[in-house]
Amino acid sequence: MGVQLDPELLLNNLDPEQQEAARSLVGPTCILAGAGTGKTRTVTHRIAYGIAKGYFAANRVLALTYTNRAAGELRARLRQLGIGAVSVKTFHAAALAQLEYFWPQFAGVPAPSVLESKASLIAKVAESQKIRLETGGVRELASEIEWRKFSMLSMDEYAALAPNRPKVAGLSAAKNVELQQAYEDAKVKAQRIDWEDVLVLTLGMLRAEPRALAHVHQQYRFFTVDEYQDISPLQHSLLDVWLGERSELCVVGDPNQTIYSFTGATSSYLQNFGSTYPDANIIHLTRNYRSTQQIVNFANRLTEDSGLVEPLQSQGEIGLAPRTISFANIQDECAHVASTIKSKLDQGIKASDIAVLYRVNGQSESVENALAQAGIDYQVRGGERFFNRVEIQAAIRAIRAEAVSGTAKPLFQMVSEICRSLGWQTQAPVEPGLMRDKWESLNSLIAITDELPPEATISDFAAELEERQRSQHEPIKAAVTLSTIHAAKGLEWDFVYIVGLTEGYLPISYAQTESEIREEKRLLYVGITRAKREITLTWPMRDSYSTRDREPSRFFTQLLARG
Repeated sequence: MGVQLDPELLLNNLDPEQQEAARSLVGPTCILAGAGTGKTRTVTHRIAYGIAKGYFAANRVLALTYTNRAAGELRARLRQLGIGAVSVKTFHAAALAQLEYFWPQFAGVPAPSVLESKASLIAKVAESQKIRLETGGVRELASEIEWRKFSMLSMDEYAALAPNRPKVAGLSAAKNVELQQAYEDAKVKAQRIDWEDVLVLTLGMLRAEPRALAHVHQQYRFFTVDEYQDISPLQHSLLDVWLGERSELCVVGDPNQTIYSFTGATSSYLQNFGSTYPDANIIHLTRNYRSTQQIVNFANRLTEDSGLVEPLQSQGEIGLAPRTISFANIQDECAHVASTIKSKLDQGIKASDIAVLYRVNGQSESVENALAQAGIDYQVRGGERFFNRVEIQAAIRAIRAEAVSGTAKPLFQMVSEICRSLGWQTQAPVEPGLMRDKWESLNSLIAITDELPPEATISDFAAELEERQRSQHEPIKAAVTLSTIHAAKGLEWDFVYIVGLTEGYLPISYAQTESEIREEKRLLYVGITRAKREITLTWPMRDSYSTRDREPSRFFTQLLARG
């Protein structure tokens, strides 16, 4: 186990800057980690090293992330190092656990249940006011509600700002405020809360109840925050309360990857960390282990004028030059992408190593059509959840039953037998379609057994699946990935295509201010740095439904200035 090792052995495979970060165990630490520089590796080794050296007590460490997937990955990496007692949670999950624990003690009733999604309630409220909102409009209003709450604005404060905010769902500022208030009223009437309320109520409870706060301070002493450039004022206020007067805080982030300002996130806390904590140890990770030199140099062109952090230095091979290609229309663009992907698959490249990225969800349809016509399997990030699939739920029920029965067969044998009973076989179906999708799901489930220790039992596997299901830590399907750039953050592929790079899409049409344009540029930077071996950027000169030519993204000027 990690705590039984010579602590120094934990650092053997880290570079000098990563080692410096891992050894920084006392007081505030800020790790400015560029794309592909091994931040998760650094953070997990720092936690393991601190526990092995006796600086941290594993059960008093709280590592905070922004997504369930990131939490699942961090948890799995720590387990590989022999560290299992550390709490790794999203801000929302940590707050909800505290709210559900303390609320009955102080309110005398269970905590209110959380809405799965704002969408249905927003649509219902709009309908009651005889306003018809399309799906996109509902999504926009939900995002605006989240921005208001993450920014810690009351309804009155928001109402004063609303006329100067971007228009939401085509509504007037007054009608926007009216709908948001109606949503809040409907929530109270239904005795439900949304995920932002979880943070608001937990913060209020800890500020109002000294006993609850003392309990939390006793429970957690050492904090690590991943993606600190994405923290909002609300989350930061909660973190401050959790910390109290202590400063045992390690934050990790990259201001060049700040792409969630529209949710209320701000990189100012990361950039001002040294001012907030004058005694902080600030470490720069700039060695990129993900991408080729050509890709890293290409991406650096977008950040050379930001002045935020030092440029990345690729540790990889030179690689192929990035490709930028224009097409007469969207159909030609997507047909070319599908054709080149088909060629790669024919060469034996795995579909899961390829991704097509775009700015907004609506751009996926043309790509999907082209891939389908070429007979290429694909998955859209944000589509059907892995653990919600019928065959996976059936497999999990069977696995739990075997775990209870205490069968002593080897884990792989038991899981593969269960999957065979549900239609899995060693060879994948040739034709794409429902049967192929089902096979891919079951095959992904079997592949999880390889991630567990050799001595793992069916009970261990059942527990692993329960944890993954709870945190939505889903396996990667053997298919080409389609994703918005926002949803691709934190992921990587060997071959990446970024399509539809025209004015109006990237930068998006409603990005008008200088700060909004800078964020759009950072978004393209994030997209490019997802690629390990090859990056291709494309744009169509004309939409399929328009007679007006489109201009290529203004960011090409900077990208192609020297190439």
